[in-house]
Amino acid sequence: MLLAGLFFRGLGQSDWTLKDNKDGIAIYMKTFPDSKFKGIKVECELDATLPQLVAVLMDVNTGSEWVYATKSCVLLKRVSPTELYYYSEVRVPWPASNRDFIAQLKVLQDTHTRVVTILGPTFPKYMPDKKDIVRVPFADGKWVITPVGAHTMKVEYTLRCDPGGDIPAWLVNMFAAKGPYESFKGLKAQLKKAKYQGVKLPFLVE
Repeated sequence: MLLAGLFFRGLGQSDWTLKDNKDGIAIYMKTFPDSKFKGIKVECELDATLPQLVAVLMDVNTGSEWVYATKSCVLLKRVSPTELYYYSEVRVPWPASNRDFIAQLKVLQDTHTRVVTILGPTFPKYMPDKKDIVRVPFADGKWVITPVGAHTMKVEYTLRCDPGGDIPAWLVNMFAAKGPYESFKGLKAQLKKAKYQGVKLPFLVE
């Protein structure tokens, strides 16, 4: 999830610059000498239980309700309660074409620290390309969710991505600046919906 608005590549581990920090959502950006695209990292704390947050992220069919610029988000295959594949189409303003991607989500937990990592690599050849939509050739997202209280989760989200095609850097960077904030704002609202209240996931240690 959250590929929309976060197109970049060459993710590093340092030299991040705080771009914005509002509503508890900190957005970091980084310029790479070998790329015209900016990097993004998002950090925030969310008012949710661990199962509640993981349940929202794994409920991929509702991705279009909260992930910025997502036109569609559909479950393709549920391998297990902790692993799935999904398809998503991302709206991109004219003159560029919409992008789409097929991604895996896989939940891992350190049962000692209770920290949950959700890996989100893409598989561009999982299904045939669609007409008039550019397939994202590579992306690799990662969520790290650290419980800091029974109902408070610290989240760090990072992503490496090549948007593919001939897309202007100004358009990519516009998405990079707006997408993370809008998506995390949407995630906060999504977590409040009744269907996620009191949810329990047997594969998680709380």
